[in-house]
Amino acid sequence: MPRERRVIVAEDDVLTREGIMSLIARFGHRVATAVGDADALVAAVREHRPDVVVTDVRMPPTFTDEGLQAALRLRQDDPMLPILVVSQYVEQTYAAELLESARPGTAGIGYLLKDRIGEAVEFIEAIDRVAEGHTVVDTEVVRQMLCRRRDPLTRLTPREREVLSLVAEGRSNAAIARALFITETAVAKHIGSVLIKLDLHPDEDDHRRVRAVLAYLRG
Repeated sequence: MPRERRVIVAEDDVLTREGIMSLIARFGHRVATAVGDADALVAAVREHRPDVVVTDVRMPPTFTDEGLQAALRLRQDDPMLPILVVSQYVEQTYAAELLESARPGTAGIGYLLKDRIGEAVEFIEAIDRVAEGHTVVDTEVVRQMLCRRRDPLTRLTPREREVLSLVAEGRSNAAIARALFITETAVAKHIGSVLIKLDLHPDEDDHRRVRAVLAYLRG
């Protein structure tokens, strides 16, 4: 069972914020504090030094990308701060900008749609994975990126597309094997084949592997 984590929540909508806080507490973690704007988020992180931050993208005063910009600033100040960003819509530019902060030796990073909050176990698993140093990307973001790069991806088999989607979510080989009911050896072979077909160099590092695939999909 994952250890208790101290989480800071940044969300301007009171009902959504309360829902996230309730979920975090229900699954054995602790909310260090919850705030409603980006400036308060930055101040809270400096005060509480959390294990992980969960923040919305769009926050006051303009409701554009204040939460994202605060997350990027926090990562610049402390590359070892795990951050999970949540968004109401698929915003590929925001996801790409955030994931650019994932570097070897830095903390985990993630981008999820708010719909995932309703899927309690999946949402908490995302928080845990980010806190453990992994990169997590929402499946819908991956799907839309795949659609944008449809032609080169015709090289891939249906199974390789499934594996690619799970790789981009930040899943380990073992997790992919469990999800697809295949062996880890088969997963490794599929990943090697995918990266070769997409002209990417295989890399065992989670961050670099995910970033490489996302860089390709962004075009």
